[in-house]
Amino acid sequence: MLVRIDPFGELDRRARQAFLTGTWSRPAVMPMDAYREGDTFVVAFDLPGVDPGAIEVDVERNTLSVKAERRPLLTGDDVEMHLSERPLGVFARRLVLGEDLDPDGVTATYDAGVLTLRIPITEKARPRRIPVAAPPERTQLDT
Repeated sequence: MLVRIDPFGELDRRARQAFLTGTWSRPAVMPMDAYREGDTFVVAFDLPGVDPGAIEVDVERNTLSVKAERRPLLTGDDVEMHLSERPLGVFARRLVLGEDLDPDGVTATYDAGVLTLRIPITEKARPRRIPVAAPPERTQLDT
């Protein structure tokens, strides 16, 4: 049997969760990192313990939606839960994509509990070098 040493820790955790989300079972956010890698914008979401089949990624116009559900691992009549700290339920996040990102080219991979979305940057938004022309040769008549 598992014994908790901190009797007020559970109450504190529950109070913080309720204050941040208004519910007792969902975390406030789905943690993410976003960065640019060359000509691609990358967004990585932490989704440990989520089955890949329970993840939905949708794009509508310029809004990207990610929805994932973490379900209980143990089910059955003979299961008696002693401690449950890992949040269960549905997690969702929406991102508005700027006009410089191509919503038709989004790809998604899921590895080691991390959902990674790669969004191509449009051609017009990519940095480009502008050539600098030298002035034309001057002749005696030009002066």
